[in-house]
Amino acid sequence: MKIENTGFENERVDLARLTDIFEDLGFDLAGQWDYERVTFDRKFETKEGVFYLRVQGYAVEGDVGGSNAMINLLTPLLGKHYYPHGVEYGEGETFPSNVVSTSKSLLKQAKERMDAIK
Repeated sequence: MKIENTGFENERVDLARLTDIFEDLGFDLAGQWDYERVTFDRKFETKEGVFYLRVQGYAVEGDVGGSNAMINLLTPLLGKHYYPHGVEYGEGETFPSNVVSTSKSLLKQAKERMDAIK
């Protein structure tokens, strides 16, 4: 599920600041990057299953591996994990309302923090 109208689309943020913002909000970067792309995930474990809020971006300047990149963000995604196949983001998925509302709240907080550093 795409979470649109967050203000993330085409937002450009320094990777170090972006990492601080998302890690503070409980997202994990881990090894989910290459030299051009980054992915921040927030995991939700509920009785309905395991869900991931994913924020992706790509470097428009610099090098992600060197932590000196300017990242262009994409539309955030909410997906459901299916073992052993992975995460599905399709519109046909059903998401618990508390996961959706928490996801939107986290994205709003992240956007406010990004705007504060401009």
